Amino acid sequence: MSQNVVIATLHASLAQLPPGALVVAFSGGMDSTVLLHALAQIPVARERGLRAIHVDHGLHPDSARWAQHCHAFAAGFGIALTIVKVKVAQPTDSGPEAAARQARHAAYAEQLAATEILALAHHADDQAETILLKLLRGAGPEGLGGMRTLRQCGKGYLWRPLLGLAHEDLAAYAHMHALHWIDDPSNADTHLRRNFLRHEILPRLAQHWPDAPIALAHSAGWARAAADFIAAETQHALTHLRGVDPATLRWQPWLDLPDALRDPVLRLWLRQLDLPEPAHFHVAELERQLREAGEDRLPCISWRGAEIRRYRDMLYAMPPLASVSPDWEAVWDGVALNLPDGGTLTLKDKTACDVRLASSLQVRYRRGGERMKPAGHAHARELRSLLQEAGIPPWLRERIPLVFADDELIAAGDLILGATASELCARHDAHIVWTQARPGIDSAAPLR
Repeated sequence: MSQNVVIATLHASLAQLPPGALVVAFSGGMDSTVLLHALAQIPVARERGLRAIHVDHGLHPDSARWAQHCHAFAAGFGIALTIVKVKVAQPTDSGPEAAARQARHAAYAEQLAATEILALAHHADDQAETILLKLLRGAGPEGLGGMRTLRQCGKGYLWRPLLGLAHEDLAAYAHMHALHWIDDPSNADTHLRRNFLRHEILPRLAQHWPDAPIALAHSAGWARAAADFIAAETQHALTHLRGVDPATLRWQPWLDLPDALRDPVLRLWLRQLDLPEPAHFHVAELERQLREAGEDRLPCISWRGAEIRRYRDMLYAMPPLASVSPDWEAVWDGVALNLPDGGTLTLKDKTACDVRLASSLQVRYRRGGERMKPAGHAHARELRSLLQEAGIPPWLRERIPLVFADDELIAAGDLILGATASELCARHDAHIVWTQARPGIDSAAPLR
């Protein structure tokens, strides 16, 4: 019966898969041994070019012997096996399990070719453990939805066809076929969180709730549906809230979002900017400051690798800004000039080539009191007022490279050009390009 249920489950799941070659993540343990053996019995799976990957974490003295066992087992069914050795990073706050999993999944993503589908042997009991771990970490609907049956991984997909089957179904199949597998002693180490749940908690739950894994899987299904709905609404909301510059977000409409959307929208925005996500208390503090801070204040919330600042109607997300010295100055002849904060200043022609000037200019940052006569204006004005009117956030005003010609301020980056700079650009049929090192403002439309 267990053979039939395993094979039948794989047949049904295979029928719903997108096109692509099949690869089995083969650790050599019982679960992955059952998965590889069962798929090897199914002609449709073989027709997809069935192969296997074994990741050698190098964490156990017998890991090389385990790799040999996996190679021999796969070869016995005429299945090619790729052995990938990885180096597991030092455990983080998430523990050694997370470090090993991260290394393993990085190897999977690197090994998968376009459209290849990597089959993993996770079952209903694994799903129950995952949901409990997520619950204990305070996860929301996405986390409580557990592992997805199919999701993208690198150029291909991860596929978990056995999530609807219990561990006992796989064990019965393994014994029916007299399969031999590896027993990793670390699986019995209850100091590891997942093992603690597996050996100490779930058996006790089963004494009173025999169907606990199935019930948790049902709850995960509801949470997954809710998470998918929230994800779609999150993307829709972000599209409407983001400014012209992708690193900006209209803060008042963001505050007005329902509770279920506010946090996901913020996190999606940061992910799309490749910035690290904040802890929940950072988001709560951002909300508090936005609701309480007056219009003249500039709220800023920082965490490792990122910060969010408010200016006028917008939130600005960016890596932490490095300080710049007001005493810095440099000679500039139009060719790319490297700025202290990692940006560049260049004079470019129509073909995007650098233009070298016969007479050098001077570049420095603001020191206070600068005045400038913008092109087309009758009188010189304070730079501070010009930048404020242009809507340049205060924290960026000190980082704009100012261009001088014989002590005359002729340009503020490529944002504001004076008459002298405009004439110089026209004479060389060129334009000033200030490339910022970090997101902050859109300099694509300079004021001339």
